[in-house]
Amino acid sequence: MDVIWYDWHHGELTVQRLYDILALRNAVFIVEQTCLYQDIDGRDLLGDNRHVAGYLNGELIAYARILTDENTLVIGRVIVSAQARGINLGYRLIEQALAVCAAQWPGRRIHLSAQAHLQKFYGRFGFHAVTEIYDEDGIPHIGMDNDPSPAQ
Repeated sequence: MDVIWYDWHHGELTVQRLYDILALRNAVFIVEQTCLYQDIDGRDLLGDNRHVAGYLNGELIAYARILTDENTLVIGRVIVSAQARGINLGYRLIEQALAVCAAQWPGRRIHLSAQAHLQKFYGRFGFHAVTEIYDEDGIPHIGMDNDPSPAQ
């Protein structure tokens, strides 16, 4: 499967790219997971935030958003389309997101708010729990951090 990966600064988002992203997020997070929340939170187009997108045959099938603040990067809105699940695309997406973090902001701490059932999945990428499980929009989540420094 030849997924074409992109790493876009929000300034590089065309109307079509942003539409693809918002449509996928809406289809999975709001419709499929029946989670009523404000997806458009005003952070997609701020600062140095970036968008990692995987396309197959012209269709967005994987996506993650990287938010920046003073000391921490936050990987969020991690998503694989329903049609593309079961082929380890989630692994490739996280690898891409971590590569973007390392290239753009080497050595910065990375945080994510993971759905709790995915704790072991993110653990494979060096993430460890930093919070107890908590409710986020009706879904159990857990805060996780990754130490981006190389292993000694």
